[in-house]
Amino acid sequence: MKKHEDIEAALSALFSAERDARARHDELTAHAAGDRAGLLTCLAGAVAAASALDDEDEASLRLVATARLLGELDGGDVVDALIDVLDTPFPEARSEAGEQLQGLAFDRFKEVALGVERALAKKPVGSPCLVELPYILSDVPEGGVVKLLGLFLRLEDADGVAAAIEALVTVGDEAAVKLLAPLQGDTRMSVVGEDEERNEISIGELAAEAIELFQQRGA
Repeated sequence: MKKHEDIEAALSALFSAERDARARHDELTAHAAGDRAGLLTCLAGAVAAASALDDEDEASLRLVATARLLGELDGGDVVDALIDVLDTPFPEARSEAGEQLQGLAFDRFKEVALGVERALAKKPVGSPCLVELPYILSDVPEGGVVKLLGLFLRLEDADGVAAAIEALVTVGDEAAVKLLAPLQGDTRMSVVGEDEERNEISIGELAAEAIELFQQRGA
C-alpha cells in the first residue's frame, strides 16, 4: 500500500512540475512582445552557458527547454541560436532544435536558408550541425532546398557532404544529379548509417550510388 501511495505522490509531483514548467514557458515567451531583444540575449546566453557545462544531463535539459522557447519566435537571430543548439554534442537537445528549426523552415524558409548559409560560412570541420542540417532540410517542401543542399557539397567536412548527398536522394529532385556529378572521384571517407549498419564509404562512391538511384527512378 505504501508503494502505491509513493507512486501516486510522485505522479502528482510530476504533474505539478509540468504545470509549473508550462507556466514559466508562457511567461518567458510573453516577453517577446515587449522586450524581444532582451529575451533573445538571455536565450543565446543560456545556450552558451549550457553548452559549457560538464554535467551532460543538466546541459541537455537546459538546451531542450531553451530550444522550445526559441521555437516560439522567429527571425535570423533565432535561427542562429537554434543552429548553435544543433551544434552541441547532446542528442536530445539536437533533436529538439532540429524539430523547432524545421518548423520555422516550413513557415519562414528564407530566414532559415540565410541562417544555414551563415552557419556554413563560419562553422568548422567536425561541427555536428553540418551533418544534422541536411536531414532537417530534406523534409522541407521548398524549391530552394536542392540549391541549399548543394552548398553542403562544397564543404571540406566529409560527413557534412555525405549527409547532403543522402538528403538530396531523399528530396528526389533530378536537378541534384548535376550537383553530384563532380564528386564521383572524391576519395574522402565518411561513415554512414547507424549502429550495426554503420560503414565507411568514400564520397565518390556515395555520389555515384546516388546518381544511379536517380537514373533508375527516371528510367
